[in-house]
Amino acid sequence: MKRGEIWVANLNPNRGTEVGKIRPVMILQNTVLTDNGFPTIVVLPMTTQVRKDVSTLRITIPARDELRENCQIMVDQPRSIDRKRIGEGPLTRLNSTELEAVEKSLMAVLGMM
Repeated sequence: MKRGEIWVANLNPNRGTEVGKIRPVMILQNTVLTDNGFPTIVVLPMTTQVRKDVSTLRITIPARDELRENCQIMVDQPRSIDRKRIGEGPLTRLNSTELEAVEKSLMAVLGMM
């Protein structure tokens, strides 16, 4: 798993308004931690419910490779999960422009801009 790749993860069970289900996630965590067997992975969940009205919080990734539908990365829902929750992948990898958009949006969500 590498930063910027999209994998499938099981986010169940969820609580309250947390995102659940089995769905694609973008690997956010630094690849060095992942490569060294860190037991958890920081991810950003994705949805196929593409909404234009939240474009600052959601980054659209067009279908390609093994990602079969257009999706949006839910930058407002970062989550650390056990690596055992990660399944199939990588489905695709973000290009540098897409990854930069995710990082910029995440900085805004975290109040770091």
